[in-house]
Amino acid sequence: MPKKVAAIVTEYRKWSHADVILRNLLNGYPDGKKPNMELVALVTDQVPKTDMSRDLAKKHGFKIYETVAEALTLGGKDLAVEGVLSIGEHGKYDTNAKGQLLYPRRRFFDAICDVFDRTKKSVPVFNDKHLAATWDDAKAMYDRARKLFVPFMAGSSIPVTWRKPHTVLPKDCELVGAVQIGYGPFEGYGFHALEGLQCMVERRKGGETGVKAVTCHTGKDMWDALDKYEWTKPLLEAGLKLATAHAAGDIRAITAKTADAGTFEVEYRDGFRAFVVVPNGWVHENEGSPFIFAGRRKGATEPDVCQFYLQQPDPFAHFAELTKAIDSLVSTGHSPYPVERTLLTTGVLDAVMNSKHEKGKRLETPQLEISYKPTEWGPAKGEIPKAQK
Repeated sequence: MPKKVAAIVTEYRKWSHADVILRNLLNGYPDGKKPNMELVALVTDQVPKTDMSRDLAKKHGFKIYETVAEALTLGGKDLAVEGVLSIGEHGKYDTNAKGQLLYPRRRFFDAICDVFDRTKKSVPVFNDKHLAATWDDAKAMYDRARKLFVPFMAGSSIPVTWRKPHTVLPKDCELVGAVQIGYGPFEGYGFHALEGLQCMVERRKGGETGVKAVTCHTGKDMWDALDKYEWTKPLLEAGLKLATAHAAGDIRAITAKTADAGTFEVEYRDGFRAFVVVPNGWVHENEGSPFIFAGRRKGATEPDVCQFYLQQPDPFAHFAELTKAIDSLVSTGHSPYPVERTLLTTGVLDAVMNSKHEKGKRLETPQLEISYKPTEWGPAKGEIPKAQK
């Protein structure tokens, strides 16, 4: 029997994260197979005019509840679902002075855990994208999950989507450095770039031990920071070859004048260093995506390079790959990859936004002493389902 799950979402409209994830539960995957999950309860924090959830509830038979507690208990007193999907993305929410969009992810998670606390039972929980806008909220969520023995998973679709070429770094490889290319809003899409970086570099020798310091460089400084190291230029050039949609003209000149272009310099505790390059103004969103990784292994003659393929628009098959990981979480009670990866990327992103707010100040991050070992749950394989016209 499929596992009964509840979903707590900000809003449910076409092409929202609620849609592109939950459609896999309602209609099956693009290849026709179905996950071992049945959506039985839904909470929508906001209901826009374009809401889909009410019609879908009538069609598929799940029930819409007013509160998280009602959804998890199906209107009763005891926990009555076997998994929870918390999708706090999209909708109209405030942005703070640092440019962080204040989605109610911690509020959702606290309400979920309140039910666990009261019923003395816990089930697996998936949290879409980064845990929260701020480190304090993210760490509080992580700590409460551990206290209540919640099987917890979070993150982006980037680590599980197709890679072109299909590049998986050998475990315990000796990495010299890495450059990750991204685009879009610093926080919203910068997170995807960090997850792309982290799912690759966590496989370096010794596993992950955390991040020592973070700096956000903008304007001319974004390139000056990169130029300090001999390994960055060949990696950046190798990565940019896969960025097929971009403006004509010099990337440095264009981005130096673009307000939301920049680089994230990430100094790891083991001495490893990496850069996320966000060349907004030069790079364009395209079929496939401009999320691109380039890494240099010790002794290798060529860099390891790949594009993280994102299918846009329908059927958004990369979200089906994320749903398969959620399905594994709910079915087994174990996250297929460590939630610590997303705890770390969440903390790095918060530091990036703080550094940017403080005009490029280097910020030491003792709170990001986060160690974990990578798993072998890797990227999608096989053919990509055909896009719908």
